[in-house]
Amino acid sequence: MSEPHDGKPAGFAKGLTNYGDREFSVYLRRTFASSMGYSREMLDRPIVGIAHSASGFNNCHRHFPEMIEAVKRGVLAAGGLPIEFPTISLGETFLTPTSLKFRNLMSMDVEEMTRAQPMDAVVLLGGCDKTVPAQLMGAASANLPAVQLVAGPMSTSRHRGERLGACTDCRRFWAKFRAGDIDADEIDTVERRLASTAGTCAVMGTASTMAIIAETLGMMPANSAACPAVDADRLRIAEETGRVAFNLIANPILPSEIITPRSVENALRVLLAIGGSTNAVIHLTAIAGRLGIQVDLRHLNALSETTPVLVDLKPTGQHYMEDLYAAGGVPAILRELKPLLHLDCRMVTGETLGERLDAVSWVDREVVRPAAQPVRETGGLVALFGNLAPRGAILKRSAADPALFEKEGRAVVFSSLEDLANRIDSDALDVTPDDFLVLQNAGPTSEAAMPEAGYLPIPRKLARAGVKDMVRLSDARMSGTAYGTIVLHITPDAASGGPLGLVRSGDRIRLSVSKRSLELLVPDDELARRREAQPPRALPRHARGYASLYEREILQADEGCDFRFLKSSG
Repeated sequence: MSEPHDGKPAGFAKGLTNYGDREFSVYLRRTFASSMGYSREMLDRPIVGIAHSASGFNNCHRHFPEMIEAVKRGVLAAGGLPIEFPTISLGETFLTPTSLKFRNLMSMDVEEMTRAQPMDAVVLLGGCDKTVPAQLMGAASANLPAVQLVAGPMSTSRHRGERLGACTDCRRFWAKFRAGDIDADEIDTVERRLASTAGTCAVMGTASTMAIIAETLGMMPANSAACPAVDADRLRIAEETGRVAFNLIANPILPSEIITPRSVENALRVLLAIGGSTNAVIHLTAIAGRLGIQVDLRHLNALSETTPVLVDLKPTGQHYMEDLYAAGGVPAILRELKPLLHLDCRMVTGETLGERLDAVSWVDREVVRPAAQPVRETGGLVALFGNLAPRGAILKRSAADPALFEKEGRAVVFSSLEDLANRIDSDALDVTPDDFLVLQNAGPTSEAAMPEAGYLPIPRKLARAGVKDMVRLSDARMSGTAYGTIVLHITPDAASGGPLGLVRSGDRIRLSVSKRSLELLVPDDELARRREAQPPRALPRHARGYASLYEREILQADEGCDFRFLKSSG
């Protein structure tokens, strides 16, 4: 029976199935473990679990078998016994209505299986957009020694001499197709070239953003976020992660000691500096909330004013994640932000953030700008408030058109995703480039469950006329790979009775990025009349199962869209 330094049961002797006889429980467990061919020596070793989200419905993770073997090498070399186990997998484009609906379910799976099964530390192997947040949420709640390992980004491909990477270029070519600039044969050819390797999206989308946030928080070894999925370095990182996880057994560092208010602020700084995905605000809020740490959107605005954008990746620039890795990776970004960071934050590898950054040497300045010569002087994201968004909304200003930042426009309202699909391409749609497109009932409490539908398409008749951007507002989300002057996460959402649901076509709306405001220019008495005339909120739509649980417990975007009963009381 394995006994660690503190004298507590470890390995197969940990967390015993209860038969009312502890020694019998150990004997029975070892009997069945022996059926897997483990030697007596292996049965006595501490266990490192490998929680992974590989699935035939998750293209990002098709290289996980090779990565798992590399993690096992690291654990075995360090003296532990690696045991892999699957959890729910969330393939971003393979789930309906949207992967966010199932993020909390996956987090519960990770939390409970990490706690219920006999392991002394765990490696969390994920990558696709919602898998890393779910794993970090579960690890924070279980609060057992854990280290994150990510899939790594795809490598880029080529089409007619042009470099391609999912999925910003997916959207760019689709916009060309909608506008009639390319034909069906070319879009079919491009479709087969956009995602040609294993790994997550090649740009600064949500997967890449969350990998960088995990490294910044301290939950991963240095320079492990940006390495391409198909690079041999990715396997060496996996092996190192296995050794790190084993070292946590004798020298435990818990997620609650790594994810702190100061490390969360560091993560917000880096999110702003990389022009990262708007989704990361929701995910980081949920991760922090599991440990009773609040992410305040007004504090995000204050940080945004003093945090420069240093990375020029798609969807806003020309570079890809593989370029960031070659340029020095996340440590290179952190070094430039050093005066703004809390350097005493603890890393899962044992050192402080400051000590980790002391080892940074070379940086490619074309990809990672010096702080004195940034891509832009202020952060990539801002939060907006006003009578249309009392609890906030998010705009990715680094991906938007500054000419639209101070603007008043007429609302063109779509009451649902179905309404949007039915009317957006109609030549009869009453819309001009100066109007504001408004989507309702796509937030977390709606039947749509907050999909990445905030990237409302430019109406086809405007796209054909050459319009590339216009102001778009919704309570939905937007893929981190998308771009445009798009206001998202309007809170409270329309389905819960928020003011977004009171907007009518023809209303005037004023957007002011400089004032951080979003105002519906309708008199209060008229809004009160509209609210009074609204039908009462529908009864629960689902009587059973996870859908019923989701409906009862889901919180708004400013609380991370977590479940009420999963948040820490602090």
